[in-house]
Amino acid sequence: MDNQNFKNYYKILGVEESASQEEIKKAYHRLAHQHHPDKGGDEEKFKEMNEAYQTLSDKEKKARYDRLRQAFHSGYQNPEEGSAGFNASGMNFNGFNGGGGFENIIEQLENLFNFDFGNNQSSSGRQKAQAGDIYISIQIPLAEVLRPQVKKASLRKKIICSRCAGSGAESGTKMKECSSCRGQGKIPKIQQTVFGTFARYSTCPECHGRGKVPEKPCNVCQGRGIIENEVEIEIHIPAGVDTGQIIKLPSQGNAGAFGQPSGDLYVKIIVTPDNNFQRHGDDLLKTVVIEYSKAVLGGEVQIKNLEEKKTVIKIPQGIKSGEILKIKNQGIPHFHRLGKGSLLLQITINVPQKLTKQQKANLLELRKIGL
Repeated sequence: MDNQNFKNYYKILGVEESASQEEIKKAYHRLAHQHHPDKGGDEEKFKEMNEAYQTLSDKEKKARYDRLRQAFHSGYQNPEEGSAGFNASGMNFNGFNGGGGFENIIEQLENLFNFDFGNNQSSSGRQKAQAGDIYISIQIPLAEVLRPQVKKASLRKKIICSRCAGSGAESGTKMKECSSCRGQGKIPKIQQTVFGTFARYSTCPECHGRGKVPEKPCNVCQGRGIIENEVEIEIHIPAGVDTGQIIKLPSQGNAGAFGQPSGDLYVKIIVTPDNNFQRHGDDLLKTVVIEYSKAVLGGEVQIKNLEEKKTVIKIPQGIKSGEILKIKNQGIPHFHRLGKGSLLLQITINVPQKLTKQQKANLLELRKIGL
């Protein structure tokens, strides 16, 4: 490519392509001081240097600029649509379409090729990747996260047509070569632009990229190869999941029409709260109410765990209200590793509101001796 026609920002600033951000900054300040209009410098040259610096001093813009230069040097080809390469010689970007510099060039190139130089993926590719995906949510009680679960969900989605097995052709008939694209699955479109002449390939609208069409379309799916129906899906939920986590079921989304791949099914987990336990990460917190005498003397209390199973807990002597007993490995299973969280028992001492005469008399005796 002729570098005179494509602005070489590195050459404008007089730095190598491997120059560091500090070197780029120093070069710009040196040249800006030399060519500043207020000091009799060339105003157009100063604007050009500023444009170069604004691009190369920004890491994201610099990366996009480098990719663009590389694409023009090697001959651009859209990986999604299969665009033919082009000759970049003779293209002049100076003052392109009213100016605007590098950002304007990028924007119009992306529009022209349906390509994003920022992340190296075509916008049409992103749309195709999401076209058949399905997003649902499922609720499970907190107690069920302790063990792996298999849930079933009914949903209406596009599935492969059973009559034609997805081919789109009526039973007993064949597929024939598409006359529009001659079996290529794509058709060229010649574009005359300020960049030159381009041959951009797009999916054939007749065969939808297959290169073949049915001699007689299927009576059930009208040649699309898919129909809509109610299906039941099994969802395997691992232990330890939490609200907001998403489980991906590859190829369980909508079936693709005209032989295209199926989308994915994304299941968002919602864990419903429990009346007796609060979840804190992988720990479980439960309030345990004990008598005053047990707080002073210690003892045992019987509680129910998250699975409603009874278990005996030892209360140490002299425990205070609000104190937390930690029982390791009795909480929620860790999602990505072995082991479990802890069971946290927050002690609350019960202060009786009503006393019998005997109880009151006993307390008065205890008060006399300092208890």
